[in-house]
Amino acid sequence: MADLTTEYLGLKLNNPIVAGSSGLSASVKGVKELADNGAGAVVLKSIFEEEIMFEYDDILKEAGREGVNLDQFDYYDYQLKGEKVKKYSDLIAESKKSISIPVIASVNCVYSHEWISFAKQLEQAGADALELNMFFLPSEFDRTTEEKEKAYFEIIEKVQKEIDIPIALKISYYFSNLGPMIQKLSETGIAGLVLFNRFYSPDFDIDKFEVVSSNVFSNPSDLAISLRWIAIMAERVNCDLAASTGVHDGNALIKQILAGANAVQVVSALYQQGKGSIFTMLKTLEQWMEKKGFDSPSDFRGKMSQAKSSNPAGYERVQFMRYFGGAN
Repeated sequence: MADLTTEYLGLKLNNPIVAGSSGLSASVKGVKELADNGAGAVVLKSIFEEEIMFEYDDILKEAGREGVNLDQFDYYDYQLKGEKVKKYSDLIAESKKSISIPVIASVNCVYSHEWISFAKQLEQAGADALELNMFFLPSEFDRTTEEKEKAYFEIIEKVQKEIDIPIALKISYYFSNLGPMIQKLSETGIAGLVLFNRFYSPDFDIDKFEVVSSNVFSNPSDLAISLRWIAIMAERVNCDLAASTGVHDGNALIKQILAGANAVQVVSALYQQGKGSIFTMLKTLEQWMEKKGFDSPSDFRGKMSQAKSSNPAGYERVQFMRYFGGAN
């Protein structure tokens, strides 16, 4: 039987499949089901920075209407903001008691740094690692590109001062100079980079004139973007790489490891095919490894990365010409 164990963020995983942050990991029951169905690690549903801040703002507005003295604001700052984090800390602690695989906390963060003071609580609750899901909209016209990129490094530095557990950074591909940016982020001392996060996609209801959501789940074709960049950045970064978005079957899992991924995050497939799809993917991986004579994922990780190609640039051009250049 093949050995599927791997290391990600300095943590030993039974296999490379990480159940990504979603509603499926928002409760202890859900976390346990993911572990029972074979996940190598679980990323808890993200706690949104806005959740902490909005709850605080709503209470302050109500307090203002009731004429509460401004001297009481410290109470709201430290007590009421902390209630949201305490609930999340309890989820971490109870999840750790229920399963034996790594539990990764997740914070979906924007520009504010106030939430960073709570990072220590997540570590103390027992989180094995912390995933920072960071995305600054390219449509923010009041901030320059330099300001947006600088924010990533400032937040990483501040969080590193608060906690000792491994930090993973989940980013988007919305950078003008993506490759060098990924490389620079990997040199900050973080343990891993997750390529890439998935966003809310708006659509229009032309009868009600409303903005509605679309493409909630990823598609197998979405694999291409992360596969390309995992392959390009493998062996060019100073941290682990995890692939995210578009992994819907065992073949996609194999491809991402061949590209150079240490781990692969799965979410949409779990919603669409059920949590049992983890076992199906792992079975495909195991059978393929036995067929090819590989004893562990490390035997073929990065085998098809760009760094190991004899002519990486030429390979990409040949593929383009093959499909669009009229070659037979």
